[in-house]
Amino acid sequence: PVLLGCGSAQPGGCPALCECSEPAKTVKCVNRNLTAVPPDLPPYVRSLFITGNPLTDLPAGAFPAQRLPDLASLNLSGNHLRTVEAGSLALPALRQLDLSGNALVSFSPQAFGEGGSPLEELALRGALRDHGVLLSLAALLQSGALRNLSRLELADNGLLLLPAGMFTALPALRQLDLSNNSLVGLRNVSFQGLGQLQSLNLSDNSLGVLWNSTLAQFRNLPALRHIVLGHNTWVCDCAIEDLVAWLKESDQVEGKEALTCASPDKMLGKALLKINGSDLNCSVPTDLPSQLQTSYVFLGIVLALIGAIFLLVLYLNRKGIKKWMHNIRDACRDHMEGYHYRYEINADPRLTNLSSNSDV
Repeated sequence: PVLLGCGSAQPGGCPALCECSEPAKTVKCVNRNLTAVPPDLPPYVRSLFITGNPLTDLPAGAFPAQRLPDLASLNLSGNHLRTVEAGSLALPALRQLDLSGNALVSFSPQAFGEGGSPLEELALRGALRDHGVLLSLAALLQSGALRNLSRLELADNGLLLLPAGMFTALPALRQLDLSNNSLVGLRNVSFQGLGQLQSLNLSDNSLGVLWNSTLAQFRNLPALRHIVLGHNTWVCDCAIEDLVAWLKESDQVEGKEALTCASPDKMLGKALLKINGSDLNCSVPTDLPSQLQTSYVFLGIVLALIGAIFLLVLYLNRKGIKKWMHNIRDACRDHMEGYHYRYEINADPRLTNLSSNSDV
């Protein structure tokens, strides 16, 4: 039944401005200008849609666990949500949650309650534009509260970098969508512990290169068979060699034949799989930190050799050096005696009078 413009429904009925189907265990409150979660949701509901409303806040107890013991799928996309408070999503049967299309500014790490949540799918497409919310989400994921999570969607969020260790406490994760962001690198991202990861979408980002440390993690994920890397800004200089070699040997990347260079100009549009060492003309070492470390070691060895040679020369010429030092000492002594003699003459008053009466 559909109830429009009526008051609250009777227990077990349907809230006003919502559409309910008891056989399907579904309630839809779509585009109904709701500013709060209806307090009289029927206890039979398993799938709840509250979308397209000016809903701004999810307070604690917004979905009472006692009244909604079977709620497994919750779609809150396309609202105006800004705040998700602690305990607002503490539902014992919740498996799917969609918060996409909201402008979140506060997301409590305790939103799912103090204990763990059975949540398996979490969609946050376009909901993490605020950096503080991203850090709160990272804290939530790292706490282990969502260890059952198998699908995580973080697309369309304009992300530049991801917090370190963000995915380390997600052992059941199978699908990770990071597409359509602005990711410039993955060096601080750890995929260790994601032994069940099957699909990783990194398309439509600003990746210029994937370093060996990241490629090694991909190799060590046995279930990972679907990696999407299309529409990134690959920089085809010497740093791209490891990525090209991995692409040629790996069967994990979907559509790798279509991956092309975005820069420099001479490589624009060239397929990564067709790049050879001669195309890159590598005159500068690609691993700069390693090269600097080698240079410092070499410099230390050279300085040590120079020092050893200098000491050896001093030892071999010790007699000559000793004689030279004695000569310098004698010369200085003679020089100082001459100064002393002139001082004594100048200090003698008789010689002074003699000088003043030089006509005598």
